Amino acid sequence: MPSFMSTHEPATAALIAELPIGNAGDEVAAARTAWADWAMTPLAERIDTLRRFAGIVRDRAEAFADLIARETGKPLWEAKTEVDTVIAKVGISITAQAERAGERVTDQPGGGRMALRHRPHGVLAVLGPYNFPAHLPNGHIVPALLAGNAVVFKPSEKTPATGAFLVECYHAAGVPEGVVRLLIGGPDQGRALAGHDDIDGLLFTGSARTGLALNRQFAERPEKILALEMGGNNPIIVWDDPDLDAAAALIVQSAYTTAGQRCTAGRRLIVEDRLFDPLMAALTGLVDRLIVGAPHDAPAPFMGPVIDNDAADHLLARVDDLVASGAKIIRPLERIAPELPLLTPAILDIGAVAERPDDELFGPVLQVSRATDFTDAIAQANATRYGLSASLISPSSERYAQFWSGIRAGIVNWNRPTNGAASSAPFGGIGWSGNHRPSAYYAADYCAYPVASAESDSAAATIPVGLRPHS
Repeated sequence: MPSFMSTHEPATAALIAELPIGNAGDEVAAARTAWADWAMTPLAERIDTLRRFAGIVRDRAEAFADLIARETGKPLWEAKTEVDTVIAKVGISITAQAERAGERVTDQPGGGRMALRHRPHGVLAVLGPYNFPAHLPNGHIVPALLAGNAVVFKPSEKTPATGAFLVECYHAAGVPEGVVRLLIGGPDQGRALAGHDDIDGLLFTGSARTGLALNRQFAERPEKILALEMGGNNPIIVWDDPDLDAAAALIVQSAYTTAGQRCTAGRRLIVEDRLFDPLMAALTGLVDRLIVGAPHDAPAPFMGPVIDNDAADHLLARVDDLVASGAKIIRPLERIAPELPLLTPAILDIGAVAERPDDELFGPVLQVSRATDFTDAIAQANATRYGLSASLISPSSERYAQFWSGIRAGIVNWNRPTNGAASSAPFGGIGWSGNHRPSAYYAADYCAYPVASAESDSAAATIPVGLRPHS
């Protein structure tokens, strides 16, 4: 069994690093030992420590962005925005902690008081994804630390170096090494961590397949918190008479940012029938101008590769399946360079596909269909087990009201992309997109549990009824 894990650049296949594979039991034990002292650390000190962490990331931003870009393949400009969100998460989480998990004490009629306080769970496991290998796990870890938990973080096996860099920033800021532990490894280490008896919960971002397996695994462990964010098969509806060039830009931002490797990416485009041809003309004209390349290329690319060749092969095979089922190619999905996962942005007309698969094609593939009326458009949009994000492009506020009330999703946007959700709002979906524990601003909710206390400074009580007289 190998003792090291290698990580490579998707865009060039160059080796980035080799990192030692860890042991889940050892990391959980270290976190369990360190947790009590961290939980007893005053909140003000934990806040100061996390603010130092934000400063450390700011000081190391250039190197951090470079590593994220090389390890994920995303353009450098996009990697820089990810580092910015890591920094911003601290201030947002401090505000959310006070608002959603702060202490509340109110006087009660007749004396005494009612107190609401929150306690940390203990040791939380965090499983991170590869598409935002710093931002998304950080979105769990920062609120977990503020609440007083210890964390064992297993980054994706596709982006372990970014995970290691993130953990080093916590430690450099003064978070005790036992309080944030790094577990390098693949599926075996992930399963060992998720199934460890000594974790008090698991915070997961990743595929529906893995999330459903975790949901089954935790079904018999109600004492452990489980927060799942599992992606989406997200629809965009274009209706009425929007500016078609602006609509095309919003569709491109939704479908192809991060090479389509966002859980909120627009996967399905549903178009009012009479707008189909002019919208396709505007959309293909824009798509044909998109630059696909390596992170540091000049001019800067709009999108880079998908994460690896296995992902590229899977996407190419799925597109072939759709074409065999009747889909028409508007723009093909093609490899730009042999043996590298650089793919062109694809558009498929799936109007003739009788059985449309409800899959999250995690890459630059947009499936397009027509709708005869808005009821039909909503029905097509809702024809999914997922329910993360949805967007309407239309100039009509009345249409948006109809869309908002009819669509099934946790993020519902109007004349905005499906992706790019704000960290100052909750983030999560329904169906196969999550288990009703939204993250981002609401992460404080699952990082601590509420304790309600009826309190009085002295014992004073009588039993007015139901007693026999004194003998």
